[in-house]
Amino acid sequence: MKTTNLAITAAVTGLIALGGATLGAAPAHAADKEKCYGVSKAGKNDCATKTSSCAGTAKEDNQKDAFVVVPKGLCGKLVGGSTESA
Repeated sequence: MKTTNLAITAAVTGLIALGGATLGAAPAHAADKEKCYGVSKAGKNDCATKTSSCAGTAKEDNQKDAFVVVPKGLCGKLVGGSTESA
């Protein structure tokens, strides 16, 4: 019975350690991204806008207050893209 408990404890500890390593890496990925306003297609924005409260609710293409998250540096290369909301 002790061997079973030891195996379960080791498995749970391993999962917790793996989860901690994954969470620790997340901020590094976020630093490589930026919000790009004015380039999303209707219904394809990543988050809320000034006129709606949910992702995927942009009413028109290239809506100035709707954004998508793109790799850092890409927004400036997109026609109409801006890192600041209108």
